[in-house]
Amino acid sequence: MNNEGSTATGRRSPLAKLLSALPPGTQLVIGGTVLLGAASYVHLMAAGYTLSKPAMASVSLLWTILMSVGLGLFFPVEQELTRIVAARVVAGQGVAPVLRRTLAITVGMLALLTAGMAAAVGPLADTFFDGRKDMVVALAAAFVAMAAGNVTRGVLAGLGRFGAYGTQLAVDGALRILIAVGCAAGHVRSPLVFALILVVAPILAVLVTLRPLLAGVRQGPQAPWSALTSGLAPLVASTLLSQVVVNAAVVSTQLIAPDNAALVAGLLNAVVLARVPLFVFGSLQASLLAGLSSTAAAGDRSGFSKLLGRTCVVVTVLGVAGGIPATVLGPWLIQVLFKADDVLGSLDFLWMSAGTLCYMLAMVLGQALLVLHRHRLQLLGWALGTVVLIVTTLVPGPIATRVCLAYTLGSLTAVVCMFAAVRLTFLREPPAAQAGADPSARPSLVDTV
Repeated sequence: MNNEGSTATGRRSPLAKLLSALPPGTQLVIGGTVLLGAASYVHLMAAGYTLSKPAMASVSLLWTILMSVGLGLFFPVEQELTRIVAARVVAGQGVAPVLRRTLAITVGMLALLTAGMAAAVGPLADTFFDGRKDMVVALAAAFVAMAAGNVTRGVLAGLGRFGAYGTQLAVDGALRILIAVGCAAGHVRSPLVFALILVVAPILAVLVTLRPLLAGVRQGPQAPWSALTSGLAPLVASTLLSQVVVNAAVVSTQLIAPDNAALVAGLLNAVVLARVPLFVFGSLQASLLAGLSSTAAAGDRSGFSKLLGRTCVVVTVLGVAGGIPATVLGPWLIQVLFKADDVLGSLDFLWMSAGTLCYMLAMVLGQALLVLHRHRLQLLGWALGTVVLIVTTLVPGPIATRVCLAYTLGSLTAVVCMFAAVRLTFLREPPAAQAGADPSARPSLVDTV
């Protein structure tokens, strides 16, 4: 029996070996992430087949702005919550004070954002939504729904409750699919209805996972405001810039060629298709941050380095595996799946796919800098990447080629800068404790760097 077990272990499939390299808990999130990623495709496919080109362009822009500004503002809240809650769990401290103060910060951010949108509702509607103010209202509601999801998932990831984390993603994705398919079957022609899917589904998913979240929240020492806000501002800035890099193609095209609705919609379809590996990467991002935070808090420098290196390998495999079929089949697939016009070629998809690979590597390295309290170095990397993206976009040439190439070069710039920052940080790190020493005696990485 032992020999058979050893043989079975030694003959694990490549997929099993790949999954074993992922951070602990990742596999519990993969199912939910895949379903939510599929929901994005179904949602946009249903809209593409039932809406007119101008209406589809409005939905495309709302989706892009939500993914850019919303993730830029509220995903950092999830990251900081994950990092702080994971460190408190290692220290045996309750997380209720952290949650209360984070909620206060998030509500304040939402209040400022919605107030600004209310003041500029006319120009926003005219620039992005063909004059429809109800689409601006739907966008504001989608920001609220996204913020609620990010806060709850930040706590769940920090507590290590990846089952509930994955459930929230799965419920959100399943509801998006059901509602979008229902709208397509009912021949719904309103872009507002398709926009409100991004409000209803995430809110219901949050409500489904409130019980396991509250069950893990207990009282503890008060969290100082500085612990929550000192890293949040540069992290919000860097995340906003990272979302500019990954989503700029659609918005840039709308600003450069506002009358080319077919190209705007086609580029969104291409962005979504080329970002298939990015949806999968989302399944390991939460557990990666929790794992890096735990190893850093425990002073396990070797474990930190191994986890970071293995994640980079996994991300590279994902990028290549998704990029090759996207490059070869992408121009045909967006016409079949999304009813897009023939506006993009294989070279555009090659740049999109290469940009996605570089973007994922930059996100991994950014997580490491975040845990090591190098928020400003992460911000510098994305700032330089954004500058390169803007310069490339302004170079004369075909619009589609410019915006796709800008995505690649901007992401590559961020990777190079963050890799150098991580290397320099580790070179300054004092030697780790000798092997076999008491782990409790090791200094925390976040205290020594």
